[in-house]
Amino acid sequence: MADALEQLAQWATPLLQRMEPAGRKAAMLEVATYLRKSQAQRIADQRNPDGSPYEPRRPREQLAKRQGAIRGQMFMGLRKARNLQRNVTADMASVAMNPRVSYVARVHHYGLPDKVDRRDRNSPVVRYARRELLGCTSVDIQEIEEILLRHASLR
Repeated sequence: MADALEQLAQWATPLLQRMEPAGRKAAMLEVATYLRKSQAQRIADQRNPDGSPYEPRRPREQLAKRQGAIRGQMFMGLRKARNLQRNVTADMASVAMNPRVSYVARVHHYGLPDKVDRRDRNSPVVRYARRELLGCTSVDIQEIEEILLRHASLR
């Protein structure tokens, strides 16, 4: 997928250079907004950028009986707009995790080891499954191309 992103960058560079800075920034804002929505939807669907499903949680029989047990989908908080921040300038658009939640995102994105409960000194260290939270799909690249072409034709 990195190759596809490089091809997109090579294709978009001359197109963006012909636009005014305000037009480029508007295009980048729309790209970042689209990316934030698509990343949040993909996280909600529990899918990696290649389309494969996330590895499910390990069963936790003892937690199911306790009050405050883990319920619902994984990463419900990470996909909120306040945690998926878009950064925009006239030259670039990006979506990144809020620094407060980036540690959890990094552990799961790369499948790193971490304590189950970071507040507890005696908590076991577990290697989490790799679940790619951020990444571009071929549909994302096509949509970005359409957004850039639409903004280029408006100038």
